[in-house]
Amino acid sequence: MDLILTQIINGLQYGLLIFLAASGLTLVFGIMGVINLSHGSFYMLGAYCALTLTGMLGDIFLALLVGIPLAFAFGAAIEWLFIRHLYKRDHLQQVLLTFGLILIFNELQRIFWGPQPQSVPVPKYLAGNIPISEVMGYPIYRIAVAAICALLALGMMYVIQYTRIGRMIRAGESNREMLEALGVDTRWLFRFVFAGGVSLAAAAGMVAAPIESVYPGIGEHVLIISFVVVVIGGIGSVRGAFVGALLIGLADAFGKVYLPQAASVLVYALMAAVLVMRPGGLLGRA
Repeated sequence: MDLILTQIINGLQYGLLIFLAASGLTLVFGIMGVINLSHGSFYMLGAYCALTLTGMLGDIFLALLVGIPLAFAFGAAIEWLFIRHLYKRDHLQQVLLTFGLILIFNELQRIFWGPQPQSVPVPKYLAGNIPISEVMGYPIYRIAVAAICALLALGMMYVIQYTRIGRMIRAGESNREMLEALGVDTRWLFRFVFAGGVSLAAAAGMVAAPIESVYPGIGEHVLIISFVVVVIGGIGSVRGAFVGALLIGLADAFGKVYLPQAASVLVYALMAAVLVMRPGGLLGRA
């Protein structure tokens, strides 16, 4: 029973982390229609940003407070320099340009941080374990990561559902031409969406940095899993991405314990099963 409880907590924590990374991708893909292969690179850059800022500020949470606005500004600059030119182009050109961004970001990572794996320290006040049974404990920092991811996810959902810019984002997903006809400058709206997606991916990389080593290519797996989340949840559906990420997190956690030889396949088997039953995703358009 203790093992099952631990894996449930592991799955929820991992699912919340993946949702934070994937939510930006589902917004960019669903609203802007851009296939962004460089999304995982923003997760990687967030992890390395945590490495640098934690060394300067001494605490991962102070690094997070500084890093998220920096990531938002960086995302806005990337959108202005590159992504805005892709809106009226086909998916092949989107894939080629964003793949080129992956190569650029990987090279910048090697120049500034080098090829060796590095670690980000867990804050001393969160370094212990919290007992979940008489014989087992769970790392306090992992619980803090789940709480941070949940708070950021709730904040994003609040913005989308209850604010003026959120209403414009949802309207842009449904009918971009009508939104422009009503006088909304979609260029600034899309820049905000893309920059927000970048900051969410970077935030996920930052909070995950103390859990796993920071190394070149850390974002590649996150990119693949993020696309799986988008497909399972439904393109453009943030709620669907949330459900899909939690399902993936639980499948991954239990698979590593009970089916270790097939653990890497379970996530994709889950995606295939969802597509067979609901081709549009769990909460996507049929």
